[in-house]
Amino acid sequence: MTDKPLGQSGLSTPPLVLGGNVFGWTADRAASFAVLDRFVEGGGRMIDTADVYSAWVEGHKGGESESMIGEWLKASGARGKALIATKVGMLPGEGGQGLQPDRIRAAADASLERLGVDAIDLYFAHKDDPDVPLDEVLGAFGELIDAGKVRAIGASNYSAARLAEALRVADEKGLPRFTVMQPELNLLDRDQYEGALQQLCVAENIGVVPYYSLASGYLSGKYRGADDLRQSPRGYKAKAYMEGRGPAVLAVMDRIAAETGATLSQIALAWVARQPGVTAPIASATRVEQLDELLGSMTLELSDAHLAALSAA
Repeated sequence: MTDKPLGQSGLSTPPLVLGGNVFGWTADRAASFAVLDRFVEGGGRMIDTADVYSAWVEGHKGGESESMIGEWLKASGARGKALIATKVGMLPGEGGQGLQPDRIRAAADASLERLGVDAIDLYFAHKDDPDVPLDEVLGAFGELIDAGKVRAIGASNYSAARLAEALRVADEKGLPRFTVMQPELNLLDRDQYEGALQQLCVAENIGVVPYYSLASGYLSGKYRGADDLRQSPRGYKAKAYMEGRGPAVLAVMDRIAAETGATLSQIALAWVARQPGVTAPIASATRVEQLDELLGSMTLELSDAHLAALSAA
């Protein structure tokens, strides 16, 4: 399969990015290593994580996912085959909180240590921080790039207006640009990306790697009723999708699955991958069998009629 360039970042990836939020949480060491091994063997390259994963779990403090990935990189020797994306901005700590420059610097060093790498391939601002001037945010990222600690930077959960302002500030002051965007996008959650943000990313050649591509697992089809929510610690997130358009979307996906032989997860990811501006969707897996299904999305070709039917639903 052909890698797609991630905007002007200098990086490229096949049309699937592996989400690392489950590592050290719902996937233990053995499961995490098995999934990561299989991802690289199956042609995947980019692994997406964050310093805050998985601070929401009782007894965790954040950094668990990065540490697990770092252990795997050391044990597997796969650093040359893997691109690592991580984020800063949601975990307070040394240097302050949010995107305060001292926090960015300290958080980057902590992530590098946990990951056991010399450089972060793609470093995201996890969310906008309106309390810190954009030139200070970009300046701190620029220092990391100049020091060789970061290769490219991206923005996650930024509005179109704030991303446009960040690009303007970067150009006016000679600071590094955000070259990759990470918004929420799936068949049931389209408002954050579609419209002004999508148009901006296309116009500015910004790579897009959406998260929640499977709508917290709902679009896999495994959550059809209330009893199904007990299947996973994340099942509660799928409950909201059972009301409104969710069942109608699953019905269309079921029909396409019958016509193509693809699974619902593969169809959901293939739809995201075909949206204008999108480079690759992000999806996570806790088991090798689950990952193998996700890898199948990279070669699934949906027809224009299938794509239209999904979008309409």
